[in-house]
Amino acid sequence: MPSAPPPRSSRCVSVPSRSSVRSPAGSWFLVGVLIFLRWLLQVDSARKRGVLLEAVQVLADLDLSINKAYISSDGRWFMDVFHVTDRLGRKLTDDSVITYIQQSIGTWNGPSKPAALEGLTVLELTGADRTGLISEVFAVLADMSCSVVDARAWSHRGRLACLVYLRDEDVVAASVERIEARLAPLLRGDSEASGGAVAAVPAGSIAHADRRLHQLMYASRDKERAFPTPWVSVESWAERGYSVVTVQCPDRPKLLYDVVCTLTDMDYLVFHGTIDTNAGQARQEFYIRHADGSPIRSEAEMQRVSQCLQDAIERRSFEGVRLELCTPDRPGLLSDVTRTFRENGLLVAQAEVSTKGDMATNVFYVTGTTAGQAVQQNAIEAVREKVGVDCLVVEEHRPQLYQKARGQDDRDDRNGAGIGLFYLGNLVKRNLYNLGLIKSCS
Repeated sequence: MPSAPPPRSSRCVSVPSRSSVRSPAGSWFLVGVLIFLRWLLQVDSARKRGVLLEAVQVLADLDLSINKAYISSDGRWFMDVFHVTDRLGRKLTDDSVITYIQQSIGTWNGPSKPAALEGLTVLELTGADRTGLISEVFAVLADMSCSVVDARAWSHRGRLACLVYLRDEDVVAASVERIEARLAPLLRGDSEASGGAVAAVPAGSIAHADRRLHQLMYASRDKERAFPTPWVSVESWAERGYSVVTVQCPDRPKLLYDVVCTLTDMDYLVFHGTIDTNAGQARQEFYIRHADGSPIRSEAEMQRVSQCLQDAIERRSFEGVRLELCTPDRPGLLSDVTRTFRENGLLVAQAEVSTKGDMATNVFYVTGTTAGQAVQQNAIEAVREKVGVDCLVVEEHRPQLYQKARGQDDRDDRNGAGIGLFYLGNLVKRNLYNLGLIKSCS
């Protein structure tokens, strides 16, 4: 294992054009940027729980792609190195993005609460998904004169999780009790056992919408479904006191965030890791322990971690059509649009709704009502006719299937952790040496 780092004044770290910021909590954060074909971002700090997730979250929120990453933590210190580009693989040249990253990573002091969330209430909705459910939810809110300021919705394996941001004055006028009473039957559907629920919470209590959706989906997941396919593996490395998590699948935006978010919310700490993407394929390897420092000890827990990671990755993965609607906002807009989806047999797999001033920007990912069913062109045309041809952008969305990469040596499955169980200290030192971040890897 790498030894504990020397005092900061004598550390063997060299990153061109770096800036340092002292956080309010007193920990040092170093953010280095090296511009070649891509960005190299180094975060070097006294170890604090959740810092890795926050760093990945900042990059995900900026819609940046993480091509490679190296994570190393020893004792009370950690170093994370990220290779990042924009979504199209180009290096970053916008100074405002550079400044935002440096300020965001350098000044963490607990979850932020943006001013935009003041005066808003969030409805947290979970239940059994079905065609038209989102439409019915928005119709009820429109009928109760509740304007939707923002909304996020995910569906996966027949379950729906949704966050709906409403103005406090609308919630007070309609009353929380009446809103919950009208929405709860929709989320339960025909079965009391479906686990439908609705709760109203202050918007400031939700630090990050995507993370909260992951938490809601995790809480209502199907615990009885089959063990996941083998491209997510969890193995024991008892002699080093780690559990080794390996993820292999086609790369996609926010993949690393979804994996790290799930591990963090399941109360695991990532001590070391490597992330690499090549030809559209991603391989992620993490060395983890429980928060109390112990590794995973039971086969049942390994299966649970593997299942939960697969679920987290699949939630943003589907095949269908992306519809982006930008139009002046008006009462009942969401109800009208989603009702058109329902009337034309479209299922909303994901939704991202936002309003700024008098303009509404709504993104819907829609599929046919049956798994694998193509979206019919006449359904798209019906939506266009309803909202206006010039307001709607249609994009086909066909990600690769999430499965083990072709040609992967099956010895990984036969030999337990496979290549993951080599000497971790040499791995981390060699990676950092190759990046030019330490003078020697000997």
